[in-house]
Amino acid sequence: MGRKPVVSTTSDGGYLPGTVNERLPSLGGKEPPGHGAVVLKKKITLLRGISIIIGTIIGSGIFISPKGVLQNTGSVGMSLIVWTVCGVLSLFGAMSYAELGTSIKKSGGHYTYILEVFGPLPAFVRVWVELLVIRPAATAVISLAFGRYILEPFFIHCEIPELAIKLITAVGLMDLSGSDPIVSTGAPALDSFLSN
Repeated sequence: MGRKPVVSTTSDGGYLPGTVNERLPSLGGKEPPGHGAVVLKKKITLLRGISIIIGTIIGSGIFISPKGVLQNTGSVGMSLIVWTVCGVLSLFGAMSYAELGTSIKKSGGHYTYILEVFGPLPAFVRVWVELLVIRPAATAVISLAFGRYILEPFFIHCEIPELAIKLITAVGLMDLSGSDPIVSTGAPALDSFLSN
C-alpha cells in the first residue's frame, strides 16, 4: 500500500487536481482496495449530535449564571436586559462563525480560520492556549457544577461541604477520562448524558 502524495489546497478548501496511483480502501465500502476514496466512518447519530450541540452551546453555564446575574443586577428586569444583550452578542458570534464556515471550507475550526487570516504563528499559539488554558478551565468549571448538582439532593437543609464537591468532581473526571480510551462507543453516550 503506497502513501498518498501531498497535494496543495486551494483557498476554498478543495484539492487541486493531481494524480494518485494508489488509494487506501474505504471503510465498509463495497469497492475493492485501490478503487475507492478514503472516507471517515460516520459515528455521530442524531441523538449524539443533539447532545453535543446542547452540551456545547447551553452547557452547565445556564444553571450557574442566572444566580450571579440576578445578584449583581439587583432586579429581575435588569437581569432580563443583561440576558437579552448577551443573547444578541451570542447571535452575532454565531452569525460570524456561520460566515467563516461558509467562506473557509476547510476542517479545523478556530485553527483554520486564524491560519487563513493571520498566518501560522497566531494559529499555533491559539491551539496551544486552547490546549493548556481554555479547555482545562472550562472542564474544571463544568466538573465543579456537576459535583455541586449531584450532591445537592443530599444536602437540602445545609451547605454542601467543599471537600465533598471536589471529591465528586475528581471521581467524575477520572471516570470520564478513564472510560474514553477503554470504551469508545459507550463513553460518548455517557458524556452526552452527563453534559445534559
